[in-house]
Amino acid sequence: MYSSYVAVGDSFSEGMGDTLPDGSVRGWTDLVALALGRNAGSPIRYANLAIRGKKLEPIIAEQVEPALALGAELVTFNGAGNDIMRPRVSIDAVAARLVDAAERLGSGGARVVVVSGGNPSGHIPMGRLVSGRGDELAAAVLHRLPAGMTYVDNWSDAVLAQGRFWSADNLHLNTIGHIRVAANVLGALGVPVPAEWAVSETAALPDTGARGRDQAYYREHVLPWIGRRLTGRSSGDGRPPKFATLAPVIIPDPIVQAS
Repeated sequence: MYSSYVAVGDSFSEGMGDTLPDGSVRGWTDLVALALGRNAGSPIRYANLAIRGKKLEPIIAEQVEPALALGAELVTFNGAGNDIMRPRVSIDAVAARLVDAAERLGSGGARVVVVSGGNPSGHIPMGRLVSGRGDELAAAVLHRLPAGMTYVDNWSDAVLAQGRFWSADNLHLNTIGHIRVAANVLGALGVPVPAEWAVSETAALPDTGARGRDQAYYREHVLPWIGRRLTGRSSGDGRPPKFATLAPVIIPDPIVQAS
């Protein structure tokens, strides 16, 4: 169906939380590429330009034109997850910019799929505020999205909001969370989801689930995040894209065989 695919976005599309033994990250975009390759009979050409910590404007400024230049048949796009966690944000302005960027990504003829992140609000500080903003953003994007453009609403996926789908920082999905998002995206594309990725099979995967917000949690995850905000830094500063060019990529299968 698709022989080339590029992912644009932030840590969600980079794959944060789905950490491999060598310390690299995989994530739902890699899994979508893996499934597309299986459907085609050989690995597709795949690029991932997403970088952790990026707000929507840097994503647009740094990734949209390079993605267009690659000329992929399929583009997935996420953004604004970091924006709604800032003290002040205009949801309407963010939604308008997000949809404008999605339309720009589709101007070269690619199919564009706008993909929202999962809802972490049940596991993080100030969760009620984040939840309200996320609900508002999802509604605003849906209202503006042009007819025919696909939107995968993971934010409203109540199953994905469960703690068992989240990594130790409570902000990024873990392996089974990324598997569920990949399945949601593949379903929207009409591409078969590998049978071994079925929800009933994910019990064999390591899953710590969302952790309690104790002193260690704040020390390891919250305080460094606050420090970066106060100094204007990002966790993605100076970080290159995971896969900057379209090329076949060998992606490890996420299924762990039960012993």
